[in-house]
Amino acid sequence: MDKYVSPLGSRYAGTRMQQLFSEEKKFRTWRKLWIALAEVEQELGLPITDEQIAEMKAHADDLNLDVAREREKKVRHDVMAHVHAYGVQCEKAKGIIHLGATSCFVGDNTDILLMHEALGLVRGRLVQLIRTLSSFADRWKDLPTLGFTHFQPAQTVTVGKRATLWIQDFVTDLEDLNYVRDSLLLLGSKGTTGTQASFLELFEGDTGKVAQIDPMIAKKMGLKGCIPVSGQTYQRKQDMRVLQVLSGIAVSATKMATDLRLLQHLKEIEEPFEKDQIGSSAMAYKRNPMRAERICALARYVITDALNPALTAAAQWFERTLDDSANKRISVPEAFLATDGILNLCVNVTDGLVVYPKVIEKHLREELPFMATENILMDAVRNGGDRQQLHEKIRQLSMQAAKRVKEEGLENNLLELIARDDAFPLSETDLKEAIDPARFTGMSALQTTRFLEDVVYPLTEAYKDEILPADEITV
Repeated sequence: MDKYVSPLGSRYAGTRMQQLFSEEKKFRTWRKLWIALAEVEQELGLPITDEQIAEMKAHADDLNLDVAREREKKVRHDVMAHVHAYGVQCEKAKGIIHLGATSCFVGDNTDILLMHEALGLVRGRLVQLIRTLSSFADRWKDLPTLGFTHFQPAQTVTVGKRATLWIQDFVTDLEDLNYVRDSLLLLGSKGTTGTQASFLELFEGDTGKVAQIDPMIAKKMGLKGCIPVSGQTYQRKQDMRVLQVLSGIAVSATKMATDLRLLQHLKEIEEPFEKDQIGSSAMAYKRNPMRAERICALARYVITDALNPALTAAAQWFERTLDDSANKRISVPEAFLATDGILNLCVNVTDGLVVYPKVIEKHLREELPFMATENILMDAVRNGGDRQQLHEKIRQLSMQAAKRVKEEGLENNLLELIARDDAFPLSETDLKEAIDPARFTGMSALQTTRFLEDVVYPLTEAYKDEILPADEITV
């Protein structure tokens, strides 16, 4: 309790993502890379024995972190401290651990491997969210609701159709994620300036063998390949591309959460509210959209955090500088932790949305008479009315009704005014039919159904085995 603890770990991110960016996961991945390098070097002819590799494998997960910590205090170099610690456990293999490699062999390759795996976790969350939203959209695809442009009442849509706008954004994010994840490449083992000179020395000038090292390492580590050229590090634009994907998800989440916050203000749709939840310390009646607000707050962090790798990539001098390291240690893991928290909140909120059809209908009824004037005009003309005369009449009556609503705070009585005017050859039944909300939603329901069937369901089916169960929201 006497040291700072990141809220991303203590309050927001799920267990899986936290474990992925843990120290244990990182250092175990370092050891897997050292084993892969030793195996490749052996397979290409260097005098490395099966016994040495077996010894390394026996201690791959047996981390002696205390030894590494003490060594780092002395040498001020984390990679060499862990080479030493691994060598303490591997007496026979210590001479060939990290053979020919630089620190970036373990550091950079591990970063790529962790980002690749982390994007897989994000994909599981994202697909879960898309599936949850799809159920909501399908359930409410026929319920008319006021559409808004500029947050002013516009043509009618449906509750489900509006949800498809949110889904479409997340589908785009999924496409971007897949593209970037599939294109991630390891650094491989390039040496101090990317020339592989140390390996050319090890293999006595055999360029053919040196050229095989990177593809063999990539295969052993489960990625499709290594970048063909580099300095000492992989190009930091890979980090930038990854965080741009996370930023895109944050943008989509903010759009949806902001819409939900506005809808909760209108009392049309509310986020889940627990039985004993307190909305305000002062105002006991309040039901604040606190989770949607938290989504927006965390998303704002991710969106701005995406600047870090962009600025870092832009500032790399020649074959490498070290002003990337401290920034990467913070910006990349925390972007993933925050995105994990955002998506878990999104699932929690959308899985328990409460819709109030009567309030939605009330708001519709307040605005529909104005929207229905064109339909009323056409119906009256079909019944023998004069269009020009009726157009002027309906304009005047609309102004009269609008004045009543805005200046007197009374209900919209446009239909009553029309019904009492002899110029309109329409019955009360005709007028009620003219403002049937279903007449104004256009293709909303059909668009929703087609979008779900043609786009969304195939996606969620394709990734159904990756879907992550939601973590409990405890705060």
